Amino acid sequence: MSTHLAVATVGLKAPLAIMQVPTVHPVGQQVRVRVEWTASTPLDLHQNDGGLLVKHPQVLGDGAAGTVVEIGPEVKKLEIGDKVFGFTWRTQTEKAHQEYCTTEEWLLGKLPEGFTLQEAVTLPNNFVTVFHALTTDLEIETPWPKPESYVPENADTPILIWGGSSSVGQFAIQILRFYGFTNIWVTASRKHHDKLKALGAKQAFDYNDASVVASITDAGGKDGVPLILDCIGSKAGSIAPIAKIATSGAKVAVLLPVIVRDSSETEDPEYEMDVKAAAQWADGVDAKGVRTHFYPDNEFFKNNLQPDIMPALLKQGTVTPQKQRIVEGATLIERAQKAMNILRRKEVSMERLVWRVSEGV
Repeated sequence: MSTHLAVATVGLKAPLAIMQVPTVHPVGQQVRVRVEWTASTPLDLHQNDGGLLVKHPQVLGDGAAGTVVEIGPEVKKLEIGDKVFGFTWRTQTEKAHQEYCTTEEWLLGKLPEGFTLQEAVTLPNNFVTVFHALTTDLEIETPWPKPESYVPENADTPILIWGGSSSVGQFAIQILRFYGFTNIWVTASRKHHDKLKALGAKQAFDYNDASVVASITDAGGKDGVPLILDCIGSKAGSIAPIAKIATSGAKVAVLLPVIVRDSSETEDPEYEMDVKAAAQWADGVDAKGVRTHFYPDNEFFKNNLQPDIMPALLKQGTVTPQKQRIVEGATLIERAQKAMNILRRKEVSMERLVWRVSEGV
């Protein structure tokens, strides 16, 4: 069997390693993709430094963009040579930080004309996360295709996005705006407020302000803030203040894991998975952890979210590629390790760490 190079985590906080892994030929509705670009995520750091959902050695990465090089006999939409991008995570053969990934056709979207692979790879994982969180955890309707005259119930209901400048936060603003919501609130560093308002946020609060909780509570008035999306998942940094804001009847969706302690050069990370136990919530608050990996349980999303909705919203400009910070390096492992180190040092601000996977493409 032929093999190819892959980047793997081999131990807690250990340097990343290069492995030779089998190149799997597609069957059924699978396709094999030459991965040309990927984008590092906090999950990569959680897995390498904290061992989250990991069995070592494990190939990393869940956002891939590249070229279809082989297709299974039951593939219907994609052809050899197509440029594709997708959120692929379930097995070693699907992971993104390797020269080739073999995955199901429904986990990929075809690249629209006018976009590059390095732009498109900033979308898949967090685009999917937003749709899953909005529909499953906050119970917001996202009809597709969206009727021309569609206006959501309570379109002016305040929706708070804690961490608006994060990748998930930016897509949440754009997707909520697309569906007609007009009262989107965000927290972010003050330097990002104008950019987030341009995306569709109505109000922006600086999470660094000591009075941020009071400011949001005052803005919510007697009705409070009924819908809250926590894009950070920090026990002290986001969940604690959100628990002071959320009142009875509010729905809160928190990205997992709950980060009790961040990984750093000197400290190991600590995580929890129980959102309800992470804070003292007011009676009647419905707080849930966002489990994006379960999105295929929604049969419509499984068949349509990445193959159809994602490329369509990119093509029409509803969602836009996020700012790319290209991580350079002479080798695959050098680029991967540099990206991991940048994540650990928290040197990412309203941008995605994007780097080339396949050599010589």
